[in-house]
Amino acid sequence: MNYTISVSKINYAFHLKKSTHFSGLLPILQFLERMKIEQTFRDFDCLKNYNAQYPLSKIFVYLMIGWLTNCSLLFHFRTLQDDPLIRAFMGGKCPHYTLLNKDLLRLEKMEQADLEFKERMLDLIEPWMDKELILNFDSTVETVYGDQENAEVGGNPHKPGRKSYHPLLVFEGRSRLCLNAKLREGNSHSSQGVTDFAEETYQLLSPHYLIRYARFDKGFGGEPFYSYWEKRGIGYTGKLKWTSRLKKRVEDDDSPWIRYVDDGLTVIEGKAVDYQASTWEKPRRVAVIRKADKYEESQLQACDALWKYEAIVTSMDWEPIDIWRFYNQRACMENFIKESKYGFSMDKISTHSFDANQMDLLIKLLAYNLFEIFKKEHCPPAYRSYTIRRFRREFIYAAGVLVCHSRRVILNICETYVNKKAFRQMIQSVRLID
Repeated sequence: MNYTISVSKINYAFHLKKSTHFSGLLPILQFLERMKIEQTFRDFDCLKNYNAQYPLSKIFVYLMIGWLTNCSLLFHFRTLQDDPLIRAFMGGKCPHYTLLNKDLLRLEKMEQADLEFKERMLDLIEPWMDKELILNFDSTVETVYGDQENAEVGGNPHKPGRKSYHPLLVFEGRSRLCLNAKLREGNSHSSQGVTDFAEETYQLLSPHYLIRYARFDKGFGGEPFYSYWEKRGIGYTGKLKWTSRLKKRVEDDDSPWIRYVDDGLTVIEGKAVDYQASTWEKPRRVAVIRKADKYEESQLQACDALWKYEAIVTSMDWEPIDIWRFYNQRACMENFIKESKYGFSMDKISTHSFDANQMDLLIKLLAYNLFEIFKKEHCPPAYRSYTIRRFRREFIYAAGVLVCHSRRVILNICETYVNKKAFRQMIQSVRLID
């Protein structure tokens, strides 16, 4: 082509048939097929006629494809309807986007549909889970822009005064996988219903796994939650608010501060004290860590304002510095939530129904889990740290044409595709799945 031609003189026509701009999705589609997602969720098909063209198990798979390809709202699924690659995966035809809302609402008719879905999800991800688990609890805010059922005005740092949901989430510390989630009203406190949520999580996991530790921030504190883990014999670490009562208890303690770090820039010291808050039924062990920039020794001893304090309640007898470091590993939880929100549209509300939105939340988190498994098992090491947004930009969004020749179907991908070698490695790895 002569590149000196004026762009304004270029003509256009819509004649390219069987073309897709999701060519890089092929390894993930093959992965979903090998994982037998549709067969796993057959129990939900009873909510539709036995001869329905799109049983709910197929709808679940289609929804996951949409969340993987950056469809943040159900209306966006219309961009997938005529894509030949996705149509081939779906059996030749994709459902109309208006059907998705109807089928999510249909799940209201099934008693404990969310619990059934969670059990099937854990069955899928079980091969990639350690037998001993670290549970990280957290909550987040999902702003709504309508009159969705049970949406209420609550603590919303990004959109004050807007109605929202306030879901509870629990991720596994080593595998990064989401194990459970529960949608709540927007005016719910962080700790509201968290003990019941922990019990549900325990019942889902206990037949197959040993829960070793639980980590949570100060929003989850309280006697019922601490007692729950103690009765189960599960070690826990939870952040405490640095109150004047706690400060006085630490000041009154005669035990010396132990210096753990003194690297010329920062000083970190710690001690453990027994402390009983006004709402606790008994004293508990609290690891207290204080940090300060390096000054002259006399300045640190004379000026308490130079220190920054952190307190962590725990049932474990580790050294305070080990408790602090173990708890700080939970910080990656924020990245998991951001990936779920900004990568899989967890914060975009699909329907007006609370129960349907709960199921939609679980489907999005299953898509998140499957992508994490796909990266870990089938991506070359250099790409395993990619977020879904970066993976889309560098892999999924690529032009291609489906060509049928000699009873074979070939996906011809654009010649300028940058990650050809990695693409071939992913395809070869996925094909080894039994």
